[in-house]
Amino acid sequence: MAAEPKDMTDDIKETTSDTTSTEATAVAESSVAVAEKPAAKVSVGKLSASQLIRAFEEEQIAKQAKDHPEIYVGDTVRVGVRITEGNKERIQPYEGVVIAKRHGGLNETITVRRIFQGVGVERVFLIHSPQVASIKVERRGKVRRAKLFYLRDRVGKATRVKQRFDR
Repeated sequence: MAAEPKDMTDDIKETTSDTTSTEATAVAESSVAVAEKPAAKVSVGKLSASQLIRAFEEEQIAKQAKDHPEIYVGDTVRVGVRITEGNKERIQPYEGVVIAKRHGGLNETITVRRIFQGVGVERVFLIHSPQVASIKVERRGKVRRAKLFYLRDRVGKATRVKQRFDR
């Protein structure tokens, strides 16, 4: 007979304890002490699948060193996109209006629209992607909708969004 299957929560507990001990030794060995955020802890006991996924996502978000600003629909943002050409890597800015936000947590995406040579171009960016180098809010927009798809039908100055000064 085959050995009994091991519970996945035991694997996660073992990996989190291993990573915290290696992080502690790495910080102790470095000459400059830097205050770090503690890793997300997994609760003791059996976890459901959704709780496992949620714990994993929180841990991944905590590991990322990126500090993204609060992004709202209607904001004009400049997204720095990593472009690799051969063995070179450069960061190309993409500036436009956020017309939609979707999902949440690790899978959060924004749709950015801009006008390029008279043609509307929209790109969807996964906020926590390694391809996104930086996100900077250029100006806040004052809108009363969650999705600004009506901007697709507008041309010229009608596509402008009022500026918001209170955020």
